[in-house]
Amino acid sequence: MRESCDKLSAMLKTTAFLCLLVIAMQPASAQELLPDAQRTSTWFIDGAQAVKQAARREDPKGKARNIILFVGDGMSVTTTTAARILAGQQAGGPGEEHVLSFERFPHTGLVKTYNTDAQVPDSAGTMSAMMTGAKTKIGMLGVGPDAVRESCTSQQEHTLPSYLELAELNGMATGVISTARLTHATPAATYSKAVNRGWEDVSDMPPAVVADGCEDIAAQFVGLADRLSTHFGIAVDGIEVAFGGGRRHFLPADSRFNSPDASSDVEGDRTDGRHLINEWLEQNPEGRYVMDRDGFDAIDTSKSGPVLGLFAESHMRYSADRLNDVAGEPSLAEMTRTAIELLRQKPEGFFLMVEGGRIDHAHHAGSAYHALHDTLALDAAVAVASEMTNVEDTLIIVTADHGHVLTMGGYATRGNPILGLASRGGEPNLAADSLPYTTLSYANGPGMRFFPGLESPDQAPRQLGKPRDARVDLSQIDTTAPGFFQQSLVPLPSETHSGDDVAVYARGPGAQLLHGVIEQSAVFDLLNSAHNVTEQIDE
Repeated sequence: MRESCDKLSAMLKTTAFLCLLVIAMQPASAQELLPDAQRTSTWFIDGAQAVKQAARREDPKGKARNIILFVGDGMSVTTTTAARILAGQQAGGPGEEHVLSFERFPHTGLVKTYNTDAQVPDSAGTMSAMMTGAKTKIGMLGVGPDAVRESCTSQQEHTLPSYLELAELNGMATGVISTARLTHATPAATYSKAVNRGWEDVSDMPPAVVADGCEDIAAQFVGLADRLSTHFGIAVDGIEVAFGGGRRHFLPADSRFNSPDASSDVEGDRTDGRHLINEWLEQNPEGRYVMDRDGFDAIDTSKSGPVLGLFAESHMRYSADRLNDVAGEPSLAEMTRTAIELLRQKPEGFFLMVEGGRIDHAHHAGSAYHALHDTLALDAAVAVASEMTNVEDTLIIVTADHGHVLTMGGYATRGNPILGLASRGGEPNLAADSLPYTTLSYANGPGMRFFPGLESPDQAPRQLGKPRDARVDLSQIDTTAPGFFQQSLVPLPSETHSGDDVAVYARGPGAQLLHGVIEQSAVFDLLNSAHNVTEQIDE
């Protein structure tokens, strides 16, 4: 018995030795080979966690009931990056690690923005591509690329139905929101056809074009339901929710019809005597029209019937000075919340387009301050939509129609104010001319101007003046103030769009189809893949 136990003990010792030998021969794990400073790095840990979460993620199955398309007009990748940093710095951090709400979406791609006749595009051609699935010429809305500018006959021959119009034909509720005029290029591309985006009201059109039977964009908005019903033989009820600016294109050129907060002696521009707001109310007996903050706050979202809100004579205010409006304006996030509450009553689902329209205008003025704050206003609206909708049945896409020539450089220290001078160690970096410069600048545009106490670029003088022979010394100027306009390389009265790709972000049913670099017209196909609105036309 003792002999057996000794043998067993020897065997166990041998086995234990062999096990230790095998363990010793195994290579160390990748983690064990890395230095502590690497393994314990916040970015190393967060990166590994993000990859694990992506591996576990399951995209929603089936089709989307609702579609929300957010468009940051002119929201280039640089704009998004700078806005992200600004938001992080406003929250008390260095800013670079911050994440915007739509940057958390699981699917991202890049979009090529050129028009059929333009390397650097405009909003009309780009938004028309997203809405119709077909690229077209610069300055044209809802027509094919063979349409001829200024030709009414050509416009009528080359009209293309938009995703919003097809959604109407499929019984969906529809909505359009913009901080620009509702007749401006991006919102107009959802419902109108024009070989000239400038035809916002009849006074903008040549008499011969009007005589040939072409309608202005504002009139097309009011007449959308009748036009679709007549052309397709399918009864529709028109856009259920529309919020934005642009009252002047809906009112007669007669001071008797001025709104209480009119900024012009004669608010209306229409020379045909039509009062389109009254016409809209006559067409929609259950409709509600609002024009100020009190009217907006009084909207009962449990009540059915369309709502039209025109909150400004022209464009709505920039986000940073919105609270200074005479009659009061709702924020983009507030308009988005109210629109969703109204639209989701319809069992067939809804399509909503939300535009941050004044990002673009701030860039044209050379004001990074206002462009970034309006980008953050759009981000807040996306956060509201994400919170109010179910990822299982609602596709949300966030993108831009085109970029701008805003640049970011200069080797500033991490955490340096994004609107400030490019600095390291608290000392401004100096250029070859021995003068400091800002982290953000423009490749072209009005150049450096500073108006202390300025609330909005709309108040700044528009004249560029003679180009300076030398840069201005910025050392005693507050470049983070609303009244500062960034320096630019090429002097122009207005900064221009850029031709670079823009980003697109998506979540919800169908979002998984977004990947790589796509043509801008493919945004339509992403929408239609998630909720097919061409079926009604195909039958």
